[in-house]
Amino acid sequence: MTRVVLLGAPPGQIGSPSPGGRPVSPADITLASLPGAPSVYGRLLEQLASLDPEPITIARPADAPAFRRHSRRVVESPDVAGDLRALADAVEDSTDNLLILPARSLVHDELIYQINKAKRHALALVVREERHPDAPVEPPIEEAVPEIGQKVIEGLPQRTRAGRGRIISVGTAYHAVTRPNMALLGPLRLHQRHAAVLAEAARELADMAHLFGPEDDVAELLVLGLVRRGVSVGIRGRRDLFYRRIHSQQEADEALAEMAGFDEDRARLNHAVKGADGFFTTFFVSTYSRFIARWAARRGLTPNQVTLISIFLGLLSAGAFSTGTRWGAIAGAVLIYFAFVFDCVDGQVARYARKFGVLGAWLDATFDRFKEYAVFVGLAVGATVSGQFGDGEDIWTLALAALALQSVKHLLDFSFGAANRRRAPVPLPTLDLAVPEDRPLREALEERKARRNSGIRNLLKLWTRAGKFRPVHWARKMIVFPIGERFAAIAITAAFFDPRVTFLTLVIWGGVATIYTLTGRILRSLA
Repeated sequence: MTRVVLLGAPPGQIGSPSPGGRPVSPADITLASLPGAPSVYGRLLEQLASLDPEPITIARPADAPAFRRHSRRVVESPDVAGDLRALADAVEDSTDNLLILPARSLVHDELIYQINKAKRHALALVVREERHPDAPVEPPIEEAVPEIGQKVIEGLPQRTRAGRGRIISVGTAYHAVTRPNMALLGPLRLHQRHAAVLAEAARELADMAHLFGPEDDVAELLVLGLVRRGVSVGIRGRRDLFYRRIHSQQEADEALAEMAGFDEDRARLNHAVKGADGFFTTFFVSTYSRFIARWAARRGLTPNQVTLISIFLGLLSAGAFSTGTRWGAIAGAVLIYFAFVFDCVDGQVARYARKFGVLGAWLDATFDRFKEYAVFVGLAVGATVSGQFGDGEDIWTLALAALALQSVKHLLDFSFGAANRRRAPVPLPTLDLAVPEDRPLREALEERKARRNSGIRNLLKLWTRAGKFRPVHWARKMIVFPIGERFAAIAITAAFFDPRVTFLTLVIWGGVATIYTLTGRILRSLA
């Protein structure tokens, strides 16, 4: 479960006011073109029902009756200070993860799902101003001038500074931020371990509420408090999904028209494909496997059933290879390719249909190896049966060498991942909320960066930066010999050559991959 808190108060001067001079309550704004013409607030409650059937809404006394028509858990608050204290009371004892967002949010279901399932312990939705290629490069910290962002992006003030995938500084009417480069949209996802930190920061900010201006937003203040408490808050843009805060009926009508231009199902399907796949998987499988996944999901096939199809095709491939004939080798190559296609499809079905399970994860990880090793055996048996290589002893030696190399490589991957999960995170610098400028925080980050720099670390950074060039990026993906490249190598060499060439390819490429992986793991451990 997730504890959801909705911020019902209007964000001061932000947004288009109603004819009465203030934004209309989202419980009174209707989405006329949607089935049933729900209100903005009512639709949001429906979207969040699977996460939290009774979210807490913090609202102004004048708006509370409209909110109570839809929800029982409405907390009245007269001002920003009251909002912050009410939120602190709502989250400080939480044993669930937190999702905080404005009650006037018009958002795709898929975006809510992605924010809530993010691996980051803290994540904020942002919108970034596009930087012109000819814009001047940012000056060094000594020349940077703190300022409160005056630019506005989609009705929101740009006064958030982010870099390296996380928020560095947030500004308010009191807190200056150096060279802001984006605006916070509102939604904030937080792991339960940070609930007490958020509550403490919210109460301290409530005591400082007299320093804030009418344009200061509670969501911005919360992120400010987290960042200055040393919590790493990651950033996420909307990408191909829709989010907007609604302040009036006119805005709702315009936003619905804009939202209709987004294909949420296509975005959901695209996000079902892993973003870090290898070259072969990206260009020769995922270009169409996602559509097979959608077809399978809509017909009720489960990820485990697709995994069983993949295993079956893998075993058929091993059987075809074991015949020792040319047509058997070609059939085995085709079958192992489609075994890998369905190996990708099972994960895509799980992510598209949102059907996850421990059994499925175990089956996928275990039987990937089982299929691969069964194919090794099938190739060796086929080479022996054909009589082309005498008694086949040399082929079996190569097969065992290929199997051993892959086993060692998998051991390196899993053990390094387990060691990283046990590693304590490096603490970020903190800064008292009473300090108006963010310069001390930025200087602490620069000092921390300088301390951590070493010869090995700089070498790794250089190699990481080289990945910005597409040829280097794909070369790095291929050199580790991921499963897509391994199955492709088996299929191509077995179909056009003979098992000895296949095993030599696996041993040579696998050996290079093992050395590269081991070297990288050692360097990263030392750094």
